[in-house]
Amino acid sequence: MIFALDIGTRSVVGIILKEEEGHYQVIDIVIKEHEERAMLDGQIHDVLAVAQVITDIKQTLEEKHGPLKRVCVAAAGRALKTEKAKISISIVGKPLLTKEDVTYLELAAVQQAQASLAAQSTTEKSHHYYCVGYSVIRYEIDGEEIGSLIDQQGEEASVEVIATFLPKLVVESLMASLQRAGLEMEALTLEPIAAMNVLIPPTMRRLNVALVDIGAGTSDIAITDLGTVVAYGMVPMAGDEITEAISDHYLLDFPLAEQAKRALHTNETVTITDILGFETEVPREEMIAAISDAIDRLASAISEEILRLNNQKAPKAVMLVGGGSLTPELPKRLAEKLGLPENRVAIRGIDAIQRLSIDKEEMKNRPELVTPIGIAIAAKQSPIQYITVHVNEQVIRLFDMKKLTIGDCLLAAGIQINKLYGKPGMACVVTLNGKVITLPGTYGEPPLILKNGVPASFDTEIVDGDRITVEKGKDGSPSSICLSDLLESLPTKRVIINQKEYTVQATVYQNGQPASLDAKVNDRDEIVVHMPETIEQLLKATNNIHLLHALQPFTFQLNGKTIELHEWAGKVYRNGIECKPYSSFDDGDNIEIINATEPTVKQFAEAKQIQLYYTIPILFNGKMLSLTKPVAELHRDGQPLHEDDLIHHGDELELIEHKIEPFIFQDVFKYVQVDIPATSSMKFTLLKNGEPTTFYDPLAPGDRLEIVWDEKKQL
Repeated sequence: MIFALDIGTRSVVGIILKEEEGHYQVIDIVIKEHEERAMLDGQIHDVLAVAQVITDIKQTLEEKHGPLKRVCVAAAGRALKTEKAKISISIVGKPLLTKEDVTYLELAAVQQAQASLAAQSTTEKSHHYYCVGYSVIRYEIDGEEIGSLIDQQGEEASVEVIATFLPKLVVESLMASLQRAGLEMEALTLEPIAAMNVLIPPTMRRLNVALVDIGAGTSDIAITDLGTVVAYGMVPMAGDEITEAISDHYLLDFPLAEQAKRALHTNETVTITDILGFETEVPREEMIAAISDAIDRLASAISEEILRLNNQKAPKAVMLVGGGSLTPELPKRLAEKLGLPENRVAIRGIDAIQRLSIDKEEMKNRPELVTPIGIAIAAKQSPIQYITVHVNEQVIRLFDMKKLTIGDCLLAAGIQINKLYGKPGMACVVTLNGKVITLPGTYGEPPLILKNGVPASFDTEIVDGDRITVEKGKDGSPSSICLSDLLESLPTKRVIINQKEYTVQATVYQNGQPASLDAKVNDRDEIVVHMPETIEQLLKATNNIHLLHALQPFTFQLNGKTIELHEWAGKVYRNGIECKPYSSFDDGDNIEIINATEPTVKQFAEAKQIQLYYTIPILFNGKMLSLTKPVAELHRDGQPLHEDDLIHHGDELELIEHKIEPFIFQDVFKYVQVDIPATSSMKFTLLKNGEPTTFYDPLAPGDRLEIVWDEKKQL
């Protein structure tokens, strides 16, 4: 025997059903309307009033069938809420993703959906919703969709889910009403699922069909396609819309208007008594015409919601159940608005339920009984029950709609999944050769989860009475590495310098100071790896500073001014080709340094175009002579230098210049020796270019000079 209750907005229906080998028989049905507006849109607002109606039905049935202790009920389908959520985590440097990691990510996404749902109402909190199921829409690695995250690597992993929730208030108000009526909830189902299960079995759900349960306050809609229920919806209009239209038009009290609406279904003439006491008989067609606008509004609202749920296309057929489906001309108008033939929109009664028998013929065509019978059958076939568990000593009751896991318990307990994993250790940010590098700490550890003292995981199944303990995972350690971990190995080059082989290794500087590879890396360190790039840097790195000095320009002081003589500086050759100290070098190069040389005074004077001597050529007695006198002198430490003397690097010299005076005839005698002929009379004549001259006559380059001696006179 199955006792079921359909607690609706207008009335409560109690049914006793008997099952024998998969066949169901209706034993008894009791219907009782609410005396007050104790419910609105399927939600119990007055627990005491609803409990009283339930008690009356229970007592009526008990008089015939004995004590009733347990009952199957349904939660209003419009209370179902769905929410999508997507969550991502960084997996840079993390080991391969495990099943536990993926489950954690999925649950974190469900909890985000739960929080998003709660945020839509300022009075709700996330754990005030039961998650009755979720599906993964897609997994992603680095923005690319992928079939599974297990054993994947990348930079970022993401999961997107769609989760379904029921507010706890809906279920708990149901339970409170039942408890006051002395009943225990045996099983729970959802109203649209209940009607769907008995009218559209899974074998029919590959068809695109809409089921509309039109009650008093709301019209619930469910859509099937591709073998499953693809959408649920609700329209806040139903039978009361028609009742109010009759009440307004004919000035009737609401209960009398409700009676008149029901009479329209069976009578050609409806007798009414308005609030002024006048009794009138109204033809059925006339009353339908009077409420035509209200019927049209209801049909429009339902058709628009069907199209919205079905991606703006009409389904193949529409089934109508519930008392409000008996509204005159409603099926015809729905067909028109959906563009369907009239025979594709039909009212279905309990006679359409397979393997069901009922003795009372008058009950067979009543569409308002489909949902209560569906509740009884669905609750028996796929019951939803409550189980109780303890999470960290907190008592949690779970809405058992599916296979329940520890993850579901944590959601129900309001424990934030994304805070259970240990935080990653503090990262180090360093600069390596001008580039900013982040060195992550170790990842946090997963939480410790125990079920009845035994290690478990998020997806471990639970049963009634389980005790669950969960502890946050340990945080990761801060980044701790040495320079050797960061750099691995230092580059080297092999070169030959002046026939000696050297191996040059890069130098590491930590915050400007040379460091070994064993040194620990700290946050904000500035690390520079320097390999000599030029021959000059190479000579410094190989302690050949003396060779570097040889390459410096040859300099000395002249009259207090620095003079550079690049010609006498040292020279550098790379693989036999002269180059500069700032030239680069490669692995295996042969470098040769030629030391600097010291110039003579003469070489320096020629290089700087300094005239040391004034010289003119002359012809004396037919012999060519060069007359020379100094016009400039170099002194070192007060001593004159000869033209063959060497100038040293760093010398302090003084240049003394003389005024150029012309040569005179007598200057010749510094360069020649004059012999007086034996036959000479000691007298002579000086000739310059054939003309007589004196000792003091100035000379010019090329002058022909002679001394002509007079002969002795013979005695």
